Amino acid sequence: MRGAQPRAAMFRNGLRRRGVLAALGAAVAAAVTGCSVPEPRRTGPTADPAPGMPITSSRHAQLMQILAHPDDDLYFMNPDAQRMVDAGVPLVCVYVTAGEHNGKNHIPGRRDEPVADKAAYSSARHQGLRQAYARMIGLDRFTPWQKGVATLRGDRQTEINTLTNGSRRVELIFLNLSMHAPRRWMAVPSLWQDRAVGLRTVVATDSPVRKASDYDYDGLVDVLVGLMERYRPTVIHTLDPDPDIQHSDEATRKADSEQPGYSDHGDHTAVACFSWAAMIRWVAEATADGGAIPGFVATSFRGYYNRHWPKNLPAAVLQEKAAHLVPYGGDPSWQCGNSAGCGDYSVGGTRPLTNKKGWVRATHHRYPGPGPVVVNDQDGRLAVYGVLGLRAVRWRETEAGSGQWTEPDDLGGGPLAPGLGSTTLLDGRQLLFGLRFAALGGHGGANKREIVVLEQRSPGGPFLAWAGLGNPERHDDRGRRLGVPVAVTAPDGRVHLFARNADKGVSSRVREADGTWGAWQDLGGEEIQDGLSAAVDRRGRVHLFAAGREGVHHWAQDEPGRPVTFRADGILPAPGGPVSVATAPSGDLELYYRRPTSKALTAVRVDGGPTSKVALDGYGSVSAAGTPKGPVLLGRDLRGHIQLRVGGRTATRTQGVVALQSATLHLGPKGAMAVGLGADAYPWSWATHSDAA
Repeated sequence: MRGAQPRAAMFRNGLRRRGVLAALGAAVAAAVTGCSVPEPRRTGPTADPAPGMPITSSRHAQLMQILAHPDDDLYFMNPDAQRMVDAGVPLVCVYVTAGEHNGKNHIPGRRDEPVADKAAYSSARHQGLRQAYARMIGLDRFTPWQKGVATLRGDRQTEINTLTNGSRRVELIFLNLSMHAPRRWMAVPSLWQDRAVGLRTVVATDSPVRKASDYDYDGLVDVLVGLMERYRPTVIHTLDPDPDIQHSDEATRKADSEQPGYSDHGDHTAVACFSWAAMIRWVAEATADGGAIPGFVATSFRGYYNRHWPKNLPAAVLQEKAAHLVPYGGDPSWQCGNSAGCGDYSVGGTRPLTNKKGWVRATHHRYPGPGPVVVNDQDGRLAVYGVLGLRAVRWRETEAGSGQWTEPDDLGGGPLAPGLGSTTLLDGRQLLFGLRFAALGGHGGANKREIVVLEQRSPGGPFLAWAGLGNPERHDDRGRRLGVPVAVTAPDGRVHLFARNADKGVSSRVREADGTWGAWQDLGGEEIQDGLSAAVDRRGRVHLFAAGREGVHHWAQDEPGRPVTFRADGILPAPGGPVSVATAPSGDLELYYRRPTSKALTAVRVDGGPTSKVALDGYGSVSAAGTPKGPVLLGRDLRGHIQLRVGGRTATRTQGVVALQSATLHLGPKGAMAVGLGADAYPWSWATHSDAA
């Protein structure tokens, strides 16, 4: 292939594991060698891990997706990935397994059993991906790709396919580890769990790779780190490392390909854990010799979870997403030029939309949130807090109202899951909450999550050390199911912290006005999705809202200062995902969300008032804020563009770097604005210059 030798040389020279690990301190060494990280100190003069490290900020957007199987990206990570590709963000997809399963590429409608050929089936699925991504970037599905061989860390070889069309570029990297091995039906989960396991790769038919490679636990982590170092992604997409506990009968579980007890395929979970372990190791290697933290943001996507919860994509977005699975599925009659087959035949045609499992009909983030934390500093500048390089960071405006940002300040605390919870104390100080990978160890090592808090010393000033708030679950496996922390400050000075727990309910801790924290409490109630919304009503009562399967669930105080309890009566209409709460001009609370599969935005009065439609068609969650002149709303249109509705008028953001996930609605002295992170892992802000708010 043209350029194959230079690229292979770059991999050999640039991706070998550097001999820097000996320089790491004991805490970081634990993260590197065992994929575990130290628990934060509960007391002490400095934050742990220590803040103040330099952070790289190239501003060159690059998306990397790490998948277990060919098609995981198409089922679970679109439309997010497609929006970035459409905007010209280069994409590299890393497929860990060969996807060969039993080697049978079943043709729908045929009664005869296909001949098992694992090398051919893997090759056919690769061809399906080439067909799908060629169409995604605007080319004919049979457009030839540039194929070559890259040498990775450990002298392992992999196939790499590249295709460009103008500003659009896609690279597909096939590591091709076996899905199954002798005595190891679930081979990749065994590789994560068992020290004695090693796997060989499948050499796909017609691949330029001619020999198999061997992988063990550290070898796979190391290869992923090398790829991150080579491509320097600003955005990394992974699958769900901690899927919901899901008890299904044996027949249903096997039909849905779910691992026992959890709502996802075992390969998805293992590859997600390998991906997060690799990100932790990448940061550790990069900083071991005084280097900078890689500036990237991570997003994890739910997998077979989509089967169990309301579908959240309206028809126009669903049709666009499902259309990419049609060329992936292909057809045996196609003349695609690949001798082993032209796709994963059981997937194409109308089957993405007729499959009863419904995986394509929703896109759910593992760590949903309202966007970065945005506050007004005392000098009038905005400060934006987020997670970058798995650590908390702060950007500040260079000047008040400029929309330009300083380089990020490292606040430490990592490795953190995406998104931060926050609340402002009555004296103006900020509290930031994160969900921390307190340990991520394969080979039977610890695998812990906990919520941590960072408290500001003075309004607009420096912060105290990170403190651990623990986990409401007693056992680590259940504790892995913990959701994103959400907090609100009541008028009496108490801070109410909420998080989804392993039973898919809500747990809470309360910080007293003097700064002491109470114990975790289970608030009971029905099963909910993550993405909680908290608010204080005009009487000073704390409320919490969450999306259930058949309605919005509600917890509230009877009176200010009383415990927050579940409201069993008056379930509100079903949402497709997280809900947003705002205060109406009357002082009552009002919810905004989209019903399952609907593009329309629904407004619902919490007190049982009328339900109405709002002219803000789109998909995904919205942010809402109440003003004397009516609600201000922020969401996405059907093409993924940010929309801001102020004073009954809607404006659409069509310029600037493509936005990631949710943006934050901020009401400042000059009116309403949206603030978010872009595909370049840097803040952006946008306002309509309306004074209606």
